[in-house]
Amino acid sequence: MSNIEEQIEQEREQARAVCDIKGAASGDCAAAWDAVEELQAEASHQRQSKPKNSLERYCDDNPGADECRIYEE
Repeated sequence: MSNIEEQIEQEREQARAVCDIKGAASGDCAAAWDAVEELQAEASHQRQSKPKNSLERYCDDNPGADECRIYEE
């Protein structure tokens, strides 16, 4: 999770630099801040992901177990 936080911070710094150079009303500035917002949305999505229950973890470790079989209709 810290990796995405580092990416967000890097994008923020880049967005500030672009806006200082190109101006706050430029399209490049808006695009840079859009990239920051997209990363923040992804970080939020990752935080909301529900943790796996014990059966899901067991099946990840033992995909061939009878309890983990998936039947198609």
